[in-house]
This record gives sequence, C-alpha cells and structure tokens, in this order.
Amino acid sequence: MSAPDGLLNAFTVDVEDFFQVAAFEKVIDRADWDSFERRVDGNTRRLLELLDRFGVRSTMFVLGWVAEKSPDLVREIERAGHELAIHGYDHRRVTELTPEEFRRDIRAARSLLEDITGVEVQGYRAPTYSIVRETMWATEILLEEGFRYDSSIFPIRHDRYGIPDAPRFPWVIARDNGSSLIEFPISTVRVLGMNLPFVGGGYLRLLPPRFVRWGLHRLNRDESRPAIVYIHPWEIDPEQPRQPVGWLTRLRHYANLDETEARLSDLFRHFRFGTVRQVLDQMGEPAAEAP
Repeated sequence: MSAPDGLLNAFTVDVEDFFQVAAFEKVIDRADWDSFERRVDGNTRRLLELLDRFGVRSTMFVLGWVAEKSPDLVREIERAGHELAIHGYDHRRVTELTPEEFRRDIRAARSLLEDITGVEVQGYRAPTYSIVRETMWATEILLEEGFRYDSSIFPIRHDRYGIPDAPRFPWVIARDNGSSLIEFPISTVRVLGMNLPFVGGGYLRLLPPRFVRWGLHRLNRDESRPAIVYIHPWEIDPEQPRQPVGWLTRLRHYANLDETEARLSDLFRHFRFGTVRQVLDQMGEPAAEAP
C-alpha cells in the first residue's frame, strides 16, 4: 500500500542528546551536560544511514549546543541533502525565556548553523513544543527575524504543551507590511471531536503501528493533507543510560526504543517523505488563520 501519487509528508528530526530532554531537568543539571557521554553524534549518523537507505530527505532541527560541539555532524547532515533548521540553542523552553532572551537564543543558534555550512536557515522548532498560547509572542519575533516557517505548535491537550484549538494544518501568520510566517503544526488525527497525536516521538513508539499508518492514510487520502513526522536521535538508542525518573517519564522516554528503527522503516516503505521546505513548496501558500 502506498500514499497517493505526488503527496509528500515532512519527516523531521529534533537533533538533541538524551540528557537534554525537558523531562530530565529535575535529575540532570544543564551545567553537567559536558560530563555525559555524547551519544547524539552516533545516533544521528544511524538515522542518516536509515534515511539514505530509503532515499528520504528530512528536516533536522539542530540544537545550537550540539552544533557547537559537533560541527562535523552538521556538515554531514547538510552534505547528505537534508534541510537544516534550528531547535534553539540549549533546549530552554520558550516559556522560560523573555522575548529578548528568545531573540538572542534563536540568533545564536541560527548564526552557528549558517557559519558552519554557509546555508541559509529558514525554520525553527521550539524545545518541548513550548510555543503555547502564553508564548505566541515568539512567532512575532520569528517573523521579525526573517524565518520562513515555525513547527512548534501541537494542537492537542497535554500536561506540558499544546494549543488544542489551533489549526491542524499549515497556516500563515501575516502582517500588513507583507511579511509572513508559516506555522506547520504537529500532525493530529481527528477522532470523536478530539485531536489525537499519533505520528512522532513517544506516540510513534507507544501506539500500534497499524494505528499510525491509519492516521497517515487518513490525512493523506481522506483529507488530502501532508503530515509532519518527528523523531529524536535518542529514540533509536535502547542502550542509553537510564535516569532515576518517575514511571510516566520512564514510559514516555524508554518504551520501545528497540523498535523505533523498524517502525520508521515501515513508514518509509508505505509513505513518501521529504523536507519541510519541499512539502511547503508542494502545498503553495496556506491560508491565513489565527489560533
């Protein structure tokens, strides 16, 4: 079974290490990051090999901290034909930053990636999807800084993030001066009047593969819309050091790590994927809406 001819979905990677996830903030201090073994390089290279095997090009939202420590990895990503975008500098959630701190954060991360590769960076994704209703001011700053698109809003109810009534599909934040920013929200499937997450991260690892495929077909075939899939390099690493966290965090972070590559391979066999920029170019300009 294959996706409809011509319809491309976006495959994205949030390039961060296991010790940088927000769920570990209470047990891992940011000041101690350098004391941990960096596993993001090897895990990202494994993902690059998997993507190459299936001929998939992705958008990789790279953390500035990772780019600073591993500029050769950033160059490898670019040389392999993937799109580079930013994931902030050191994984501070937008909800923890002032507007000026946010501006400095994205400028630093963007400048670093562009200096390493010489390639323009057009996209941003907030750590932990932390552009929520209270931080929508961040989209204004992204627009002012000349970004083409953002992919930070998750239109669901969640204990850490989400704007449940935000549009489910790409929409435009436009200003009278002609500037605009495309918001490409994380994909959901509509069931019984609710938006359900299904196609990235822990949802991809925890939900039955049949349900994930059904959701993608629902978007591609029934709604004629592209999906955006996301993953982290640590999600293909079952050997990563375990942290002393509660049962819910253990479930979200560690469940089915040994199955992630097989599940991604299954998706690559059934659906077409490309970069965010490729998908946006395929779609044309989305309509202007407001959450």
